[in-house]
Amino acid sequence: MSQIDTFDPKRRGDPKTRRAGSDYDAIDTCVDGVQVCQHLHRVADRMDRVTAIRTIHHEVINEHAAAVNRVHTGRPVSGTVLYPSIGSIIANRRGPENDRVPAYVLIGYPNVTRGPGFLGAKDGYLYLTDTESGPAGLTRPGFLTDTRETRRANLLDTLRQTARERFPESPSLQSYDDAVSESRRLSGPEFMEVFDLDSEPADLRQRYGSEFGQRCLLARRLTQRGVRFVEVAHNLNFVNGTGWDTHQTGQLNQHVLIDQLDSALAAMIDDLESCGRLDRTLIVVATEFGRPPGFDTRGGRGHQSATFSMVLAGGGLRHHGAIGVTDELSKSIVDRPVSVADFHATIHHAMQIDPSEYLYDGDRPVPITDGGQVVSELFS
Repeated sequence: MSQIDTFDPKRRGDPKTRRAGSDYDAIDTCVDGVQVCQHLHRVADRMDRVTAIRTIHHEVINEHAAAVNRVHTGRPVSGTVLYPSIGSIIANRRGPENDRVPAYVLIGYPNVTRGPGFLGAKDGYLYLTDTESGPAGLTRPGFLTDTRETRRANLLDTLRQTARERFPESPSLQSYDDAVSESRRLSGPEFMEVFDLDSEPADLRQRYGSEFGQRCLLARRLTQRGVRFVEVAHNLNFVNGTGWDTHQTGQLNQHVLIDQLDSALAAMIDDLESCGRLDRTLIVVATEFGRPPGFDTRGGRGHQSATFSMVLAGGGLRHHGAIGVTDELSKSIVDRPVSVADFHATIHHAMQIDPSEYLYDGDRPVPITDGGQVVSELFS
């Protein structure tokens, strides 16, 4: 996500002449001295409940996968340790609010970066990509009768018990067993009805907007049921042609994604506030890196990790509209640098998790964050 085109706007640039700067006009928000881009006009009116941290940074520039891993785990890729994602850490430390839902749901495509790492499958995610049908495998096919389902379940139980007796110390088998137990627990109608978005008022669904917005609405429903952590991926199918990776002509339709983000984020803030859950729900807008102020030969932007923006809303935080100052082109940090580890520590602290505690990879202690320090301004 390009910080200079969203939450850290600067002077107006021109992709045609390659004059460095923002691609859109800046507008004032409800917080004095804080501006955002013109396509975030709904969020602008709600920035008193939002903080854009404008000085996030890391050293990964040209490799998306490594940068995505950094933002999910808070650490560089390791050849010896498979670190857990922040979602899995929160699932491990807090669990679901009740035993009728999973702790961690991913609305997007699965990958290792989003997973539990050395914590094991019990702290992994339940994922889906289709908001209408819900997670694959949890709905019984129409051809499967009660009798056949019972017979299959009994056979599986026999196989599981035999395997436990033969391999009582197997971590892999235990992880598999945990995953099977959870999937059977969640396959009933009580949990699956959470995916019925048609039960929501039509005007509310309209305010959330696009397919991304509908995924955000589903996230609200999941957290309301007791899911502790929900990750919602934006632009699963490249609705603007290139997604947020706005090289070359990809910049031309970036505003489509910004407008979707604006509608969904503003609607979620209002929705949570109306049901008294905004102070109990932390909303996070994250990206693997930002974009430089200059334009390439066809009017797009490259990658920038020296400074970029990530956003927090709600969560009972003391919001400031923005924290951190960048230079006149949002190219380097002037004041209040915040590392990815600091950002993670802040989220953990908001979730009542001590970021200085340790996890264990076997007998090896691993700190929850890589030396992260809480952004204290949000809590004082």
